[in-house]
Parts: sequence; C-alpha cells; structure tokens
Amino acid sequence: MKKGILIIIALYISVVTYGQSSEEILAEGKLLYRLEKASWNGTDDFLSRFPDKRNTVGGYLSYESDQHKIMTIFFSRENTDSLLVRYLFDSIPDSPIVIDTTSLKITQHEKDLITIRQDAIQRISNNSDHFFTFYENTSLNPIPLITDKEKRVFILTGPQVSDEVIIGNDYLLEYDKQNRLKNKIQIHKSLLKYPYKSDDPEKSLKSTYHSHVVSEYINSTDICTLLLYKDYVEWKQHYVLSKKFVSIFDMQKENLVIITRKAWNKIYKHQKGL
Repeated sequence: MKKGILIIIALYISVVTYGQSSEEILAEGKLLYRLEKASWNGTDDFLSRFPDKRNTVGGYLSYESDQHKIMTIFFSRENTDSLLVRYLFDSIPDSPIVIDTTSLKITQHEKDLITIRQDAIQRISNNSDHFFTFYENTSLNPIPLITDKEKRVFILTGPQVSDEVIIGNDYLLEYDKQNRLKNKIQIHKSLLKYPYKSDDPEKSLKSTYHSHVVSEYINSTDICTLLLYKDYVEWKQHYVLSKKFVSIFDMQKENLVIITRKAWNKIYKHQKGL
C-alpha cells in the first residue's frame, strides 16, 4: 500500500506543470491580490487620514513599480491627471512605508492605467450590450494591469455583505496600445458564494471547490479572491475541477498544484482505500 501511495505521489508531482504553466497563473493571481489589497489598505488610510479630500476623489488604483513595490494613487474628480496622494507599499498586507502628498506629478503609466480603468467603469455603468451581470449585495471592482505586452482590466465581483466569499461573475477587458478596447471576456459565467465558516460548530470547513466547464485550470482571479479572504475563512484549500484537470490551491502556503483528472481519481481511490 505504501509503495502504491508513493507511486501516486510521484505521478501527482510530475504533472504539476502539465499544459499551461501553473507558475504563470499563480504569479498573476498573487499580483492581482497585491494590487487589490493595496487598494483596500490605501482606501482605509485615505479616508481616515484625509477626510477633507474625500469629496474630491475621482477614483483610485494600484500598480506594481519597476522596483516591484506596490503604488496606490488617488486622483481628482475634476481632473484625472491631478493626483491627491500616492502610497508606496513595500510588502502586502503591511502598512504603506511612504505617503506622498507633495511630489505628485503624474506619469504616463499612471495616465494609461487611469484611462483604461475609467473606460471599464463607464462600460460597467452603461452596460448597453448587457455584457455585465449584476447581483444583489455585490459590486463590480476593476483592477487595471499594464505590462510590456498587454493592457488589461480585470473586473471582480465583491460582496457588500459580511461573512461570504464570492467566486465568479468576473471579466477581462483587453486594450490596444492606444487604450482602445479590443476584446472582452467573461471569465466565469456564474457566481458562487462561500461562507467564512461552517454552520456546524462540530464540523469545520476544510476546503471548498468549484467546477470549470470552459477553462481547464484555476483562474488568476480565483487566486486573487482566495488570497484576499484567506485570513477571514476557516477553510485553507480550494479545488477547481474541470474535465481533464484539477487545480489545488493552498491558501495558507500560497501554493498551486495542477494535476490531471486521472491522477486525481487515483489519489482519491487510494485515500479511500479502494
């Protein structure tokens, strides 16, 4: 039996990077998490530290600097090229190490981020083609992301009530070099809600899961959401099952493993002693 388990474990490890790179999915998910968490922290600080500027804010966003630090900016409602404050985070979820209200000359990178973010918000608001779906007690939250290769806005659905995690109803807008929309994708076609903890005090939640019909692997937006709420929920693992693959995400270790469904079934049978 022990030898059989070792064989299954070897198979389990050998297919970690089968197909699409799990490292790329994980890296993007972690980056989205860092951006969104910085926006959360920056907003909390801004509202408490600068109450007089609250009514002048046109929006905010976060991005990764060339030094791999996270910057969070708040810009004016009257003029989006006018910054109100710029935060610098060395590590997420730690507090900002720099809060700058003086050296606020906007960069071209920041202008581009604001442009595609505001375009996404306008499209969400208009929704003339009914592309976006709205659910009660939720909000759509845009996360602009610009790299050397791509300009994108990820849109996540967040809860407006406590004690629940939302997976799904997320979107991706892709832009060209001139910040014009060129493609839009609905990442998940449904919305799932997960409680922070089990209703049964005698039986805690160890893990949660959802299934994919179209995509084969866990999405970076899934990882972002799971990391945002990992300190609030009692469950520590999340599984994504598709026809050919199973993605296993350890929220505490921030580790992603992708294996074939065949390997998953063998592991399950061994665990059950079948």
